[in-house]
Amino acid sequence: MMETDPQMAALLARARQFLAMIPLGQALAFRLDQIGGGRAVISMPWDERLIGDPRTGVIHGGAISALMDTCCGAAAISHPEGPEMTATLDLRIDYMRPAAARQRITATAEVFRMTRSVAFLRATACDEQEGQPVATATAAFTVDFPKEDRT
Repeated sequence: MMETDPQMAALLARARQFLAMIPLGQALAFRLDQIGGGRAVISMPWDERLIGDPRTGVIHGGAISALMDTCCGAAAISHPEGPEMTATLDLRIDYMRPAAARQRITATAEVFRMTRSVAFLRATACDEQEGQPVATATAAFTVDFPKEDRT
């Protein structure tokens, strides 16, 4: 277990740096909950400023989209093959239902295939009602590996 601690510390540092580079994520108060092995979990609190429908208090879909996009990027950089950077190529989100008002929204993303230049991911966003996704996504992200790893 001790052997992975320096690796996990390096991954956490990279993930925090990745999140710090995204001003929208800072504005939306994204919180890194888990990361590693091509999987990431990032959440955001309910915030009155993000309400899309004042009658219901439901958070705007754009905030959920930003959360899922960021979570997919974090999952890509946490893949064991170690890409340094990533960028969104394609992100398709299907909104399943409105998020419940006043509940934290959590996105989970996982790489299901990694090539030399593209990571393919799946993601879900849920509020505090477990087992009932607010949205699902499929994504493709560019990946940039360290120069010494390229052949």
